Amino acid sequence: MSVTRPKGPGAGDPGADHSTEWDRSAAGQRSHLTALQGIPALCLDAMSSVAYGPQAVATILITAGAAAVSYTLPILLVIVLLLAVLTLSYTQVIRVASDGGGSYAIAKMLLGQPVSMVAAASLIVDYVLTVAVSLAAGAQALSSTFPALQSHDLLVCLIGLFLLTAANLIGISESAKVLVVPTLLFLLAVYVTIFGDLFRSHPAATLSGPPLLSHATGSLGILLILKAFSSGCSAVTGVEAVANGTPAFREPRVKRAQHTEMALGFFLGTMLLGLGFAFHHLHPATKSNVTLLSQLTAAAIGKGIPFDISGIVVAVVLGVAANTSFGGLPILLSLLARDNRVPHVFALRAQKPVYRYGVISVAVLAAALLIATNANTNALIPLYGIGVFTGFTISQTGLVRHWWQSRGRGWRMTLALNAFGAVLSGIATFVLLGTKFTSGAWVAAVAIAVFIFMFCRIERYYRLTAEQIGIGITPEPVRPRPAVVVVPVVSINKMTAKVVAAALSICHDVVAVSVQPSKGEADSFAEAWAAWHPGIRLEVLVDVHRSVVNPMVGYVKKLEKDGTKLVIVLISELTPRKRRHEVLHNQRGKILSTLLRQRTDAVIATFPFRIDD
Repeated sequence: MSVTRPKGPGAGDPGADHSTEWDRSAAGQRSHLTALQGIPALCLDAMSSVAYGPQAVATILITAGAAAVSYTLPILLVIVLLLAVLTLSYTQVIRVASDGGGSYAIAKMLLGQPVSMVAAASLIVDYVLTVAVSLAAGAQALSSTFPALQSHDLLVCLIGLFLLTAANLIGISESAKVLVVPTLLFLLAVYVTIFGDLFRSHPAATLSGPPLLSHATGSLGILLILKAFSSGCSAVTGVEAVANGTPAFREPRVKRAQHTEMALGFFLGTMLLGLGFAFHHLHPATKSNVTLLSQLTAAAIGKGIPFDISGIVVAVVLGVAANTSFGGLPILLSLLARDNRVPHVFALRAQKPVYRYGVISVAVLAAALLIATNANTNALIPLYGIGVFTGFTISQTGLVRHWWQSRGRGWRMTLALNAFGAVLSGIATFVLLGTKFTSGAWVAAVAIAVFIFMFCRIERYYRLTAEQIGIGITPEPVRPRPAVVVVPVVSINKMTAKVVAAALSICHDVVAVSVQPSKGEADSFAEAWAAWHPGIRLEVLVDVHRSVVNPMVGYVKKLEKDGTKLVIVLISELTPRKRRHEVLHNQRGKILSTLLRQRTDAVIATFPFRIDD
């Protein structure tokens, strides 16, 4: 006879959520995403990265001199090529792993459990960093427009985080509706900038500011180009979010998710190319306190009210881009809960398809990270990208194995596509880790290792619990045992009478137990009990320290040693109608029930005695 591992969070867990069909009903479908709603709900992280991706490339190249910045466009072309490969690959991930999870699901199916843990840990780190980086970048952009806010970046981030959390607790489709307008305005602002720059021979306006570097501090070589490429790859972080959040779409969810993924690839690719060509066309100087996007916007439309509106829109979208993590990470955590790698509570959902515990966890971890770094983007950026490119590499490698095994129609072309993507993302991963390790990337690497360790420990706990519960084993025939009900009593009153009556309704073997501070008080209580004569026996314990809890626990343990009877402890508790009145009563009953559960195998029941106003 063997013990089988529980397949999901419901195994041996009566509080777990077994339902997978309810949210596909007509009511549940309305709470899921359409392909269009998927863009603001799951794509803002990737699309908003055009505000800092090209800038990251130019910032690295300028260290080799102003002439080296001309390589920005070729590097962006390679990044767009990588984006195209990743977009096509993730449409395949959506089809192969339609239950969500992205690289985690692919790794679990095709590369084994250890690799899947690496993928999951990498995704968690990336999602939390996405929230922190997006909010910090949005606050920084907003304070650039309104200098009075410059010393309040952390407060702005925490307020934005609170609003996003509240919107996602209501429902992902509702949060998507809120973000539709900012998304459209952001796309309009970027495309107006691109076309305005491409059709101008001279900038409409320039922004003042000190140059990023007054002279070259290095030479242009393959290592610097690779470093610029890896930094610019921050522009493609987020393309995996749609695949991770596939269950959030309406049926046919695979097709809708694929349409959203392709739309993301189109918008992000055209914006990156457009900004790259605009930068190459106008050659704006890189400045330390002015973003590249702001310079291109000023060159296209000038520095009037439209420029201010565009800056506000970009700041808002950078902030709400954190919504991508609220759409993807709770679903990933639910999958990990089903695999017994995180607590089962993460698989529970509300009436709407909202994983509340996952949403709250995202908010708490992001808030802690923002507070730890004081919402400083310079402290956050070095941590960013390691996790997501690790996931990219794993998912591409897994798909290579999938096509090699399946060998369906056109498998050679898709295998070559995924292999090419695995090589590109793998290079980006190692370059990112190598060039940014000492400046903060080591923190992300350590966090990934900590999460993997946590997964292993939690999985081990659930496995041992399943073995002890006997999940998968048919138990022996049930043989009822006689029971004894223990009723702790403090004094003789109405509450005592009601709890004794309730105990007698359970079984006839009932014993009342009272703890008194001295022999004299014990005798007096026994006499009062005999005069009342409730029909059950009384045990009086003496404790000079006036402790009720420890003598009661010892008495129950003594009854259990006999082993012939099931011990039931019925504890009476005063229950006031107003919660604020609870502090006016001692919590002896709650403390006693907690310790009895920890130290004995008795059945603990609570009898509430309600107090009217």
